Amino acid sequence: MAETVLAAVAWPYANSALHAGQIAGAYLPADIFSRYHRMRGNRTLMVSGSDVHGTPVTIRAEEEGSTPEAVIERAHASFLDTFERFGIAFDLFTSTGTANHAEVTQDLFLRLHEQGHIYEAEMTMLFDPEAERFLPDRYVEGECPYCGYDGARGDQCDECGRTMDALDLIGPRSRLSEATPEPRRTNHCFLKLSDFNDQLLEWVDPQTHWRPAVRNFTLGLLREGLHDRAITRDIEWGVPVPLEGWDEKRIYVWFEAVIGYLSATKEWAQQSGQPDAWEAWWKDPAARTVYFQGKDNVPFHTTIWPSMLLGYGGLNLPYDVPANQYVTISGSKASSSRNWAIWMPDYLDRHDPDPLRYGLTAMMPETSDTDFTWAEYVRRNNDELVARWGNLVHRVLTLTRRHFDARVPGAEAPPAPESAALLARVDAAFDEVGADIDGLRLRAALQAAMGVAQEANRYLDERAPWAAVREDRESAAETLSTAIQAIAGLSSLLQPFLPFTSPRARALAGCEGEIEAAGWARTPVAPGTPLPEPAPLFRKLDESLIDEEEARLGQ
Repeated sequence: MAETVLAAVAWPYANSALHAGQIAGAYLPADIFSRYHRMRGNRTLMVSGSDVHGTPVTIRAEEEGSTPEAVIERAHASFLDTFERFGIAFDLFTSTGTANHAEVTQDLFLRLHEQGHIYEAEMTMLFDPEAERFLPDRYVEGECPYCGYDGARGDQCDECGRTMDALDLIGPRSRLSEATPEPRRTNHCFLKLSDFNDQLLEWVDPQTHWRPAVRNFTLGLLREGLHDRAITRDIEWGVPVPLEGWDEKRIYVWFEAVIGYLSATKEWAQQSGQPDAWEAWWKDPAARTVYFQGKDNVPFHTTIWPSMLLGYGGLNLPYDVPANQYVTISGSKASSSRNWAIWMPDYLDRHDPDPLRYGLTAMMPETSDTDFTWAEYVRRNNDELVARWGNLVHRVLTLTRRHFDARVPGAEAPPAPESAALLARVDAAFDEVGADIDGLRLRAALQAAMGVAQEANRYLDERAPWAAVREDRESAAETLSTAIQAIAGLSSLLQPFLPFTSPRARALAGCEGEIEAAGWARTPVAPGTPLPEPAPLFRKLDESLIDEEEARLGQ
């Protein structure tokens, strides 16, 4: 029976291009997961969009002497280009700047307000005496009171992951002027998170399918007790507060950005001509919503957003929040200011997408931080993609075209035990790889699929059809026919990971039609099927590329 699955993917701040760490953290895992579920025939929706109201956007505009609109337009176009060229297949990638998003945000705000989960109160906030303005949390930096990291922001410390209030920072400084901000009183709306603490504890505790780091971190926050948080700010950039007398304030980004998953689903439904279609993912208890995030966003998706959903009522809570850890680059954390990152537009201008998709999946930071190096990228490309998978396809198809008139040869019936065993292994791998993808064990899934390619190579080496064709043509025909069937199966197994080269491998094996439409199973190839001229799937990389790419870091 078909499932209903929503892949809710992190909303990137529309202030700069995407880098490989962000891709590995959220976008590539979501794409692999969604591609698999589409091939399974499940009702799958993958949504996200540009976060246009975050303070990183206004900070970038001020640094450039530009406007938020100009920064957003450039960044959003860059995101769409990166996703297209890297094969990240969203059903909808929108933005928080749409009228639809504002409407959904204000509806949720008002419902929570009516239910008593949002209240108004005076609070102390930091004020920059030189800039003469209140400072949104991300305009304040200082020392984290929990771990001592000196680059903590006023809403969260990226080092230890703790959320906080800007007033908690030790030695705060304004990003606008470097002045020491002053505490001043101002009126704001608060989300009463304390209303939901017990419900969330009861909900989170049995989520044993969550990653231990996500579940344990969340339980720790809940056992400490959630604190009410202000959800409005003294700013002009954002969604208006739908209350009389609040014209000078806006709904704060951390509250409205998570609503984007719901507003994007509603927007998709409207665009598809089925305005109520969104309810299948949000109101059917059997539907699964999976939130793809980096580890720094865990509190927002396991405590704050679920609180908002509980307060609104009638909407599904997250099924899973498979937050990934960080990807470091050659031993150092990615840094925009130091240009220590693999910027996706730059990468895609010079290299093919599938080798990086493969490399990032093979080292996916599912349970701990992992380090990307160009040396490992080149090794995996040459030793695994080229030598193990690409070479299997090329030598099988080359031999077949040369010795069997460029057609799939017929095979003996019944086949030799080793031939039957290989195809049985390929077919069984669909359950194994599928279970790993569904469980968000993507490294294991890729390893299992490539293990089948290794077994196909071993089968080929043991039966040596290049020698058998001179002495036992029927044996060579069976070997090559079996190998072609295996390649057809492997192309489908690898499609979620390698969406650019897998359809080419499938076509080289004589299969017709769209690979995703063929489903999550091996497509049999009939004897006599004509085969096209083989061409390499991947390029072998010279090791000089390692030094060239390393030299680009930090420049």
